[in-house]
Amino acid sequence: MLVKTILNRCERFKCFVYGQVRFVTEAGRDSLDVEVKPRKGSAALCSCCHQAAPCYDHASEPRRFEFVPLWGYAVFLVYVMRRVDCPRCGVKVEEVPWADGKHQLTKTYMQFLASWARSLSWTEVSRRFQTSWEKVFHAVEYIVEWGLQHRNLDGITAIGVDEIQWKKNHKYLTLVYQLNGGAVRLLWIGKDRTVESFSAFFDMLGDKRSALIEHVCSDMWKPYLQVIAQRVSQAVHILDRFHIVARINKALDEVRASEHRRMQAAGREPLLTKTRWLLLKRPENLTEKQEPRLRELVQYNLQSVRAYLLKEEFQLLWTYISPAWAGKFIDRWTTRVMRSRIEPLKREALTIRRHKPLILNWFKAKGAFSSGVVEGLNNKVKLTMRKSYGFRHYKTIEIALYHSMGALPEPDVTHRFC
Repeated sequence: MLVKTILNRCERFKCFVYGQVRFVTEAGRDSLDVEVKPRKGSAALCSCCHQAAPCYDHASEPRRFEFVPLWGYAVFLVYVMRRVDCPRCGVKVEEVPWADGKHQLTKTYMQFLASWARSLSWTEVSRRFQTSWEKVFHAVEYIVEWGLQHRNLDGITAIGVDEIQWKKNHKYLTLVYQLNGGAVRLLWIGKDRTVESFSAFFDMLGDKRSALIEHVCSDMWKPYLQVIAQRVSQAVHILDRFHIVARINKALDEVRASEHRRMQAAGREPLLTKTRWLLLKRPENLTEKQEPRLRELVQYNLQSVRAYLLKEEFQLLWTYISPAWAGKFIDRWTTRVMRSRIEPLKREALTIRRHKPLILNWFKAKGAFSSGVVEGLNNKVKLTMRKSYGFRHYKTIEIALYHSMGALPEPDVTHRFC
């Protein structure tokens, strides 16, 4: 079977035909060069208006467009570009169906590399297919830009917003996810976690689509609270249990560490040594060795033990169904904490009091939307960054995250190579 026959089966172009196939060796690398010629009687298309136009002249040298490798050999489509004399646009380079603009890679090859880049790191993709990291980047960039232009943003009624650190020195990204309709996907990436970065998402979405949002999940970061109140005031704003419990756990860990240091300084028995996870874990998640240790620890009148019991008592909040009864529980629990004289917990109790209406929205939404989904997506973000051993530039991480988590549409192809 000839290489031309294979190409005609998997990548056939309407107004072009394949010519000679040559085996070429350049710079110590073997490749297959496939000549492409315009079909007789076919007109060239203007690259600006995409309309047929008469030929003006030809390029002096052919251009080589890299195609999907075959049997480990690089494959290039070799074509002498024409210029057209378009009555609407003037003299322009013709449009060819296998490549876009000045890209040296064919559309099919870019889609091929981009599909592998979802499973492997970009460096590994470039090594396996004997290409450069930059070509893999440009391939993913092309697919992402095409997908962002053609994605459908209708029907978004629930979103979640969170921040994630992507560099040292408090370099954060704002991530907005769609949570409704079985279409959990990344919608927006903003640099930093400011009012401006989050507001840019609603600018992109538009006022009409923003008005259709019914539920928003977020943490207690003030810029997010401010933007949500301004831009989607009609939505039920949910402060999810994950963030609230995480803050209480952090306060408990602070109490334990402080008390442990005081006991060490006073020369007392180190009762709190290696007890961090005893106190932070849920009772049902303790191991067989941890359960008796915890039973022994709670017999002591320690501040850490009292903080632990208050933390476990707070978990009863999520068993309520009625927002009214849940609100009464919050009032009782925060009053008890304020009388406990445990400063880190008191600080969190005041925060919970301030945000009580937003916390109760979790019950109004009947737990249908949870930022736990957002945290799961954030773990996928971290995995993407770890797989690539970090990203130096914001543009790179933006493209990588949209590619792996944006559920973006892709161009139609006549044959999928992977």
